[in-house]
Amino acid sequence: MQNNAALITNDAVVLGILAVILGLVFYTSQSQHRYCKAFYRYVPALLLCYFIPSLFNSTGIIDGESSALYKMASRYLLPASLVLLTLSVDFKAILGLGPKALIMFFTGTLGIVIGGPLALLMLGTLYPEALGGDIWRGMTTIAGSWIGGGANQAAMKEVFEVDGSIFSVMITVDVIVANIWMAVLLLMASRADYFDKKTGADTRAIRHLQEKVAQYQAEHARIPQLTDLMLIIAVAFGVTGFSHLLADLISPWIEREAPQLALYSLTSKFFWLVVVATTLGLILSTTRAHKLEAVGASKVGTLFLYILVATIGLQMDVTAILDYPLMFVVGIVWMAFHAGLMLLVAKLIKAPLFYMAVASQANVGGAASAPVVAAAFNPALAPVGVLLAVLGYGVGTYGAWLCGIFLQQVAP
Repeated sequence: MQNNAALITNDAVVLGILAVILGLVFYTSQSQHRYCKAFYRYVPALLLCYFIPSLFNSTGIIDGESSALYKMASRYLLPASLVLLTLSVDFKAILGLGPKALIMFFTGTLGIVIGGPLALLMLGTLYPEALGGDIWRGMTTIAGSWIGGGANQAAMKEVFEVDGSIFSVMITVDVIVANIWMAVLLLMASRADYFDKKTGADTRAIRHLQEKVAQYQAEHARIPQLTDLMLIIAVAFGVTGFSHLLADLISPWIEREAPQLALYSLTSKFFWLVVVATTLGLILSTTRAHKLEAVGASKVGTLFLYILVATIGLQMDVTAILDYPLMFVVGIVWMAFHAGLMLLVAKLIKAPLFYMAVASQANVGGAASAPVVAAAFNPALAPVGVLLAVLGYGVGTYGAWLCGIFLQQVAP
């Protein structure tokens, strides 16, 4: 919504408010107080990081549409976040998980890429007026979130030019449906032995993995020094600057030489910004720069990401969901396609439930919740969730963009 007479218009003040909101959310979400624990048992911290800033926008205290903070965060902090989150990809460690873990991960990605278009095609045929227009654009942001994470979601918002009111609906659908599925996975984790016995899965690799993960963490993690943090910033914003440079060259060239590719967002500078940043981050993950993860590269990337999340919240209209109740049905059908494909492939290749659950959550929930599902099997396995989720950050932009192209084709 547009707040023409906002109470606070100074972006420095707005940034301070957002910082305090994020601090309070994270502090209370980690509190051992019984009321805080009870509250966050049902309300995800991530949802609050979107929702609370949106209240300031919806009530006219802050005009999120006119604030320059979102543009700053999306153009500078987002690509920097993508670099740092993909920097920690360890291809050797991922391959060490065995082919079944990777098969399940990419099965989950495929389920999201095709599940969204199938859900829109099925329900859009029944309710073309309700699910027509730019709904398909908004669904690309869910795909970005469910394959990668918040950074990929924000990237799709820009690439496909998603309206703020529709984006508000998509965030709500994203968080609620994803958390319902996570609850199902946690319930299944409590009966992992039963499921593995029924499918005849071999779990010896998981026990070996527990020992390997514990050893890696013990050998590499250390307290970051000032020089370490300076190097993290240098890599993040150095690559971001270079990505801007290439995007400024590639986009006009394509627009001039092949303007028909605008249909696939290939003339968008922002598209090339996030693709180049992600690609360079993946390349750097194979170099010595990968060692920056031991001193918290992904934590700094996540910090940037949450600042972006809060600025996105400033553009949200929390009442928009009332205009699109059918989107919840679309989200549930979409998740059902993903879940059904995951369970089918897991049964066919006799993959342990651990691989299926963590691979699914690495797609749908990302680095924030995949470790939770992994730890439900064994606390020592929590980093495996992070490892697969980081892979999701790497492929999230590509997969969500492909899903967006499919959505565009089937949109009513």
